[in-house]
Amino acid sequence: MKLMEIFKVSAVSSALILAGCGGDINLSSEVDNSVGDTTINNPEPTNPSNPTDNLAGTPNTTLSAQVSAVLGTEVYVQTISGAISENTTLVASAEGTPVFYAIDGALEVGQGTTASESRQGAPAVKQNANADGSPITLTIEPGAVIFGNSGSDYVVVHRGAKIMAEGTAQDPIIFTSLQDVQGEETTAGQWGGLVILGNAPSNKCPSDGSECALQVEGVEEGAVFGGTDWEDNSGILKYVVVKYAGYEIAPDNELNGVTFGGVGSGTQVDYLQVHANADDGVEFFGGAVDVKHLVLTGNKDDSVDWDNGYRGRLQHVFIQHDVNAGEANRAIEADNDGSTPDKEPQSNPTIANMTIIGNNFDTADKDSEGIYLREGTAGKFYNVVVTGPEEMGECLEFEGGDSSSVTVDNANSGKIVFQNSVMACANGENFKNAKAADDSTLLDLEAWFLAEQSNSVSTSILIDNTGVPDANSSLIDGGQDVALVDGWFDTTSHIGAFDSENDWRQGWAFGFGGGEVTAQAPVQGCPMGTTAITAVAGQSACEISGTLTSDLRLTANNIYALNGPVFVGEDKANSSTLTIDAGVTIFGRSGNDYLVVSRDSKIEANGTSANPITFTSSQDVNGEETGSGQWGGIVLLGNAPSNKCPSDGSACALQVEGVEEGAVFGGTDWNDNSGTLRYVVVKHAGYEIAPDNELNGITFGGVGAATTVEYIQVHENADDGIEFFGGAVNAKYVVLTANKDDSVDWDNGYRGNMQYVLVKHADNDGEANRAIEADNDGSTPGKEPQSNPTIANMTIIGNGFDTADKDSEGIYLREGTRAQLHNFVVTGGAGMGECLELEAGLTVDQAVASDTVITNSVFACDENFKNTADSSDASFDLGNWVLNAMMDNSTQENISDVLSGIYTTDATQAYDFGASTFFDNASHIGAVTADNDWTAGWTVGLE
Repeated sequence: MKLMEIFKVSAVSSALILAGCGGDINLSSEVDNSVGDTTINNPEPTNPSNPTDNLAGTPNTTLSAQVSAVLGTEVYVQTISGAISENTTLVASAEGTPVFYAIDGALEVGQGTTASESRQGAPAVKQNANADGSPITLTIEPGAVIFGNSGSDYVVVHRGAKIMAEGTAQDPIIFTSLQDVQGEETTAGQWGGLVILGNAPSNKCPSDGSECALQVEGVEEGAVFGGTDWEDNSGILKYVVVKYAGYEIAPDNELNGVTFGGVGSGTQVDYLQVHANADDGVEFFGGAVDVKHLVLTGNKDDSVDWDNGYRGRLQHVFIQHDVNAGEANRAIEADNDGSTPDKEPQSNPTIANMTIIGNNFDTADKDSEGIYLREGTAGKFYNVVVTGPEEMGECLEFEGGDSSSVTVDNANSGKIVFQNSVMACANGENFKNAKAADDSTLLDLEAWFLAEQSNSVSTSILIDNTGVPDANSSLIDGGQDVALVDGWFDTTSHIGAFDSENDWRQGWAFGFGGGEVTAQAPVQGCPMGTTAITAVAGQSACEISGTLTSDLRLTANNIYALNGPVFVGEDKANSSTLTIDAGVTIFGRSGNDYLVVSRDSKIEANGTSANPITFTSSQDVNGEETGSGQWGGIVLLGNAPSNKCPSDGSACALQVEGVEEGAVFGGTDWNDNSGTLRYVVVKHAGYEIAPDNELNGITFGGVGAATTVEYIQVHENADDGIEFFGGAVNAKYVVLTANKDDSVDWDNGYRGNMQYVLVKHADNDGEANRAIEADNDGSTPGKEPQSNPTIANMTIIGNGFDTADKDSEGIYLREGTRAQLHNFVVTGGAGMGECLELEAGLTVDQAVASDTVITNSVFACDENFKNTADSSDASFDLGNWVLNAMMDNSTQENISDVLSGIYTTDATQAYDFGASTFFDNASHIGAVTADNDWTAGWTVGLE
């Protein structure tokens, strides 16, 4: 019971008691203490205070009603505008009700100085102070939402004033658009942005030492910055998300998401995101403000832009261009001064632990690029990784000049530094050289970059599509401790923005579990393009069928059934992308259920070690007895060459085996891209379509080198584990277990690379054949392009399966294939067939000529080598060739001498690949060691 209700009851009770004693009582608020009757007169009740009475701004009842209706809960909307001339706080709630703030025009914290005021003798720098001399301060509480409705709606923090926007990981502060608040379509440029102006230097300030007042771009006259205080303090931005800003004031004059004009190092910026801005994400005009934990996603121009003497520090920076291939330009566009490139103070920031992921945006005017240093900037870069798809522009570029370049001079003099950094772009243009006007090269950028031995170029950095590296990524321990460079930096050992365990974006950044105006319910139900069916194993189930002619994403929290042959795109027409979330399971119910990715289409299957993507059978998902051949398999078809393509140069369309007519592959593009398979497990597939015509677990038909294949497993397939028909796709971290025919099969001109491959034939001597069965062409063994892959760090564990038709064997090279084999462990139990055999004829001739090599390997089988003959039918001693003609090979007695379980124990020195962009210089031979078990947690059948 409320206190007032208790009081009322008590008063009435007392009155009744007194009435029983014969006293006359009248209720009144006035008490006469004189002798006689007592009279109490109650005053008229008053209305309680309105919760919005003490809020900043004025109530906007119309928007309050609209926003409340959209969000399904009461929200107070206050309109705020004009100049803030005293300390003001924007609270996040009033008596438990959320408060949002609608910006109407320019919201100015303090005041600037216009040109007309300067002409009239006003000081260039206004005090912007309270009566006690403290800075005028706008304080924003955690969880507050501030939004604008047009390009004229923006926030400016003037020199001398402060913003104290200190959110939390649970309650970030959000600056966004009215459309976002009202649940309407969002896009870049729906409101202005956030501008912070300070008293730190810019090299645009007057050189005569007179007061500096530089007008900032995109904002009305009087918004000026610049001074002499490198350590100036404009306040705090912490756990702040800025979305959908950057309205175009005039052509090529848009506001940045956050503009820092002459902002000093006394300002604290930590956990800041700018998402979908029409211009740059953040831009630094001079100054020395430092930033940690910076997220820049989907911005339409440059993500980070600096110029005119910026000297701050950045650490933990994640930049990702629009994931839907929308408009983008450079991740970093960095300048000093366009007219005087060596002007002092010279731009010279220090950046550490940055991840850049570009996209495939490309127009005549601009495209997605990495880092462009120009106009005389200097800079130091540590632990930086730049990556992106094959359509992305250059990943690192320095500006050239007429006959020289100050930027190039900075590189050669040590003013530009890159250390422990990786260029990992798939476009073949990691570097764009600085050129003179006559097109001569001023700087060989790749040579300059790689001259620092801690830098590298790679095509296999093992990060997911959100930038997080896998636990086995070379980025994890490849960085340096930048705290030793400058004590401001956090201690790190990884390259890029993240290690494999701490994703500091989670919970506060938009797209990473936070940054929403209100918490949104997770997506439920079957995605559009699939059909809901009866739940399977307690999960909501969705069916996929036919040909996918538009993009489809298989979201988590569902299980998916293939219904018949499912094609991603038609052949070179109506192309699409099938995206599969981590942890998703897809199953087939019969041999006619299989998945085909057509030429020009893609699969983006990005699992993780904790949540792999699984393709399996209905028996498996229902907990029934499993076996090989219970469903079809996966087929990827690409535009890379095969020596079965027409020799006259006409269009190539080769029918792939095991699949209905029209599933064709082949072309001329060795670097074709069919997408990504990462942490993908394929189980119980390989249905027999017809005698001797089963599907492989994964078939690669003419698949190009730009396709990413890493951390894949094929388990218990009725035919081969993986087969390559021509092409040049590379694969890393491959597990092939209990497959009934060959584990790895290639032919018809396959030229890819493979590293870390574990083959283990079935336990209990179950059906198996060769770990590698390798061909070029049966009728014309020397046919070009000739199969010639390079494989390193492969462990083969055979079993005792042996019948009249086939048995468990190691490596069989035949039909004219060549191969470059390094760091192998080939072994097996008693009863296993030969561990290495070369077919008589051309295959042997190529070994004799050292066109085929095997080095740094060990064989531990009952029958290590099976002799054949060369093309003249002369006897060829295979063992002598392996052990004496090749380098660093040996034999051992049995499996226990070389392996402990799946782990290599043999101490043979591994092959040195030098500065390879694909192959690691492993410290061991074989696929797996006990101290680096990359199979743990996501594979099956290795117990």
